[in-house]
Amino acid sequence: FQGIFVLGLPYALLHSGYSGLFLIILAAALCCYTGKILIACLYEENEDGQLIRVRDTYEDIANACCKKLSPKLGGIVVNVTQVMELIMTCILYLVVSGNLLSHSFPYVPVTEKTWSVIAFVTLLPCVFIKTLKIVSKLSQLCSLVHFIIILVVMTYCLTQIHQWSWEKFRLSVEFEDFLVSVGVIIFSYTSQIFLPTLEGNMKNPGEFRCMLNWTHFFACVLKTTFALTAFLTWGEGTKEVITDNLPSFLQTLVNLCLLTKALLSYPLPFFAATEIVYACISRGNHSNYRSPLFALGVRGSFLLLTLLMAMFIPHFALLMGLTGSVTGAAMTFLLPSLFHLKLKWKKLSFLEKCADISIFILGFLCSIAGIVCSVKGLLEVFG
Repeated sequence: FQGIFVLGLPYALLHSGYSGLFLIILAAALCCYTGKILIACLYEENEDGQLIRVRDTYEDIANACCKKLSPKLGGIVVNVTQVMELIMTCILYLVVSGNLLSHSFPYVPVTEKTWSVIAFVTLLPCVFIKTLKIVSKLSQLCSLVHFIIILVVMTYCLTQIHQWSWEKFRLSVEFEDFLVSVGVIIFSYTSQIFLPTLEGNMKNPGEFRCMLNWTHFFACVLKTTFALTAFLTWGEGTKEVITDNLPSFLQTLVNLCLLTKALLSYPLPFFAATEIVYACISRGNHSNYRSPLFALGVRGSFLLLTLLMAMFIPHFALLMGLTGSVTGAAMTFLLPSLFHLKLKWKKLSFLEKCADISIFILGFLCSIAGIVCSVKGLLEVFG
């Protein structure tokens, strides 16, 4: 929940004003809810009324919903969407790593693409990751680095408290700028892709809902506090990535921390994407596809693919925005609410049905708005 997107929240407040604070809270509540209903789709009641986990993945849920139309259609759509978003996330981390290294060492005569290759070399051990436990250890380190970054920024902001003024907040906002803010805020909470695997690996899955409540609550408090203090410090001068507002002596330190965070963040989407592809390929009775050597080949191919795409795709940020608008909204809002309505319709109350339908409509509108803004940006770039 506390990814690189968090560093863009003060900029989102610049364009959304007071409504941005409300959006940060609303997005936390909606994403927490869709996470719960997605996991609810993994379970069915047995004859004794006990909940039994009858599905393991997002793909299983999709297949259950589309089995009358086509037994595997839903799973294919979900897998393609998941892999697209995960790969684009991995590529983004490589691009960011190259950018941060070039800004941290401007006196070294090396291009940004070369720096991306150097960052890629440090990620080669990812091909040997076989379990989520290793990924969780790296994610813990990633969280620690992230809190160091937040601490540095907020400490500096608190030293400038004499400059704070609520007059910096705007009541009226431009519609297109507001849409950009909505995208940044909503997608800073997205985690639905990982939830079925996470819940399945918990020692006590019964604590999942409680865990989701507390993590979203603390994420919301941290995001609101961070975005507010940073925006009150720099006001109209707030930049897209808030660390660019820091004095030069702090920028290098924070950039190196961001680099560490980007490299430690890479294994989670990489592991999830390769597991999905490997599971799809090895399904069946082909023993060759289930060999450790083949799994190593799949992970190695994915690693190389992310490097090549990071180096050769032009206007990556705009393409990332377009992909995120389609896959992010679909995986976070559209599909969880749709699947929940399909699988649990007879057991849902009227209010639960209204909530699911409202979230589906909201996700659809966010997706359309994001696509329009991204396509408009691409058209401007290509003339």
